[in-house]
Amino acid sequence: MIVLNDVTYKYDDSRRAALDNVSLRIERGDWISIVGANGSGKSTLVKLLMGILETYEGDVSINGIKVTEENTRALHKNFSIVLQNPDNQFVGATVEDDVAFSLENLEVPREEMLEIVDTVLQEVGMLEYKKHEPSRLSGGQKQRIAIASALATDPDVLILDEATSMLDPQGRRDVLKLVQAVHKKRKTTIIYVTHDLTEVFRSDAVIVMNQGQVRLKGSVDTIYSNPHILEENNLVLPFEIKISTALLNQSIMSYAKLVRKL
Repeated sequence: MIVLNDVTYKYDDSRRAALDNVSLRIERGDWISIVGANGSGKSTLVKLLMGILETYEGDVSINGIKVTEENTRALHKNFSIVLQNPDNQFVGATVEDDVAFSLENLEVPREEMLEIVDTVLQEVGMLEYKKHEPSRLSGGQKQRIAIASALATDPDVLILDEATSMLDPQGRRDVLKLVQAVHKKRKTTIIYVTHDLTEVFRSDAVIVMNQGQVRLKGSVDTIYSNPHILEENNLVLPFEIKISTALLNQSIMSYAKLVRKL
């Protein structure tokens, strides 16, 4: 379980707080989506959750233990992250080398390491590509490898930071489907960061951020039931929400008027 109480963080070169009095609770095994437009504070929150930011106001606790400078590395060792651009995460000459990298750092015995690599590559549907160069793969395939690398250490918490934003629609669907399968199989806590409201429908809860603050949080139904708040916070409504909102706001509407509203 991850708990933030009244957390505020400000970059040295900024007047405005990147995180402003943020409080939230993430239960073990939950899928939490954090949504917001560019500059809303999502990336700063990710850095905080990963233990990268150390000088902040407020309290952060993991599994009931307050995070301090002394224990942050130990408490965050079971966190893994998948970034927006998978090329920024590749370090190996082959897919196999890349997935093995974190295990080598943990000094996992070679035979066990190779078994883990094959297992996670099989899980993401990329075992047949283990001898390929990552740079020669498609965007969707690269993100599958990035997810495999993140899963190799069997993390308790998997953070995906705009992990589908550089993919085509089919690639986004494939990655989302894979994350759903991982969540169901491993019971891993998923923290899914996105600006796209169409990607949050599997979430246990959704947090809407803007200007460093939590503006709305609740179930997917709660979030979708407040389209005006979403638009006020610079988020693009899914088409289905646009059409349902337009119909609810006007009991009788011509086709032309409905199209104009959309």
